[in-house]
Amino acid sequence: MPDPTLFDANSIHPDVAAFNAELERLGAEAPPIHTLEPETIRAAREDGSGPAGPIIYSDMAEERVIETDIGGLPVRVFVPDTVKGVYLHIHGGGWVLGRAHHQDIRLEEIAKECSAAVVSVDYRLAPEHPYPAGPDDCEAAAVWLVENAKSEFGTDNIVIGGESAGGHLSVSTMLRMRDKHDYTGFKGANLLYGVYDLSMTPSQANWGDRTLILSTPIMAWFYDHYVPEDIRRDPDVSPIYADLTGMPPALFTVGTLDPLLDDTLFMRARWATAGIESELAVYPGAVHSFNDFPTDQAEQANSRINRFITDTFNGRSNK
Repeated sequence: MPDPTLFDANSIHPDVAAFNAELERLGAEAPPIHTLEPETIRAAREDGSGPAGPIIYSDMAEERVIETDIGGLPVRVFVPDTVKGVYLHIHGGGWVLGRAHHQDIRLEEIAKECSAAVVSVDYRLAPEHPYPAGPDDCEAAAVWLVENAKSEFGTDNIVIGGESAGGHLSVSTMLRMRDKHDYTGFKGANLLYGVYDLSMTPSQANWGDRTLILSTPIMAWFYDHYVPEDIRRDPDVSPIYADLTGMPPALFTVGTLDPLLDDTLFMRARWATAGIESELAVYPGAVHSFNDFPTDQAEQANSRINRFITDTFNGRSNK
């Protein structure tokens, strides 16, 4: 169980509170995501005019197209001089936004700090390609990696992970690999503020209009673009309802000011009741996507994630 004091407002560092206030002020000056069209948001991200600013690219990154049963699939690959394992990364963005090249600097850091060959999946996005296109692409990438990791990167130590919708897709990919391919060989899962119940957990439904990256209307906008309402409790759509037997050890990371807080707390509890080892890192006052920002708290979270991935490559066992 998490320490109750983590959720006390007095536990929020003044620097974190100040950062959140500025973030909320800047958010109030921009039109809410749920009032815009996806292509408008995507174009602003690509040309650097959006709130995230210009995209920073890594010279280490290599664009590849891997051949899968569903056709050619684009991935972004980072290979350091020494490889101890492979990190299969699935980006966030609510299944509607985001691309593999949007996190180059962080993925380069993981590659170098963890001696990881990083493979980031550029899966198809809704609403042009609604469910199950994104999960199908992630599953296909996992199948390819399991079959080719040893020959491509010299190791079959594979950790899977991602942020937000990427956390969701990571879990759904592990479940599909277990159920459809009889594979439970992932050594670990790095799950950052994932969304695991698209019918909305209490923290999602009760959050309201306050926008700290996410809000209840923004989450509903993502879900409406991605999947019909009548199947949102299907375990392939909302993995909180799935049988979690055979999942690997996991690190769950979330902030106390994230509308997806319950998703992480509930899923971590389900991991535990399935008898699986896990770690929970809860950061007081941290908002959604907090580890992407230039703060001390983000550095702490990313350092812990790096240690988890490295320790897993170095022999953390899969229970």
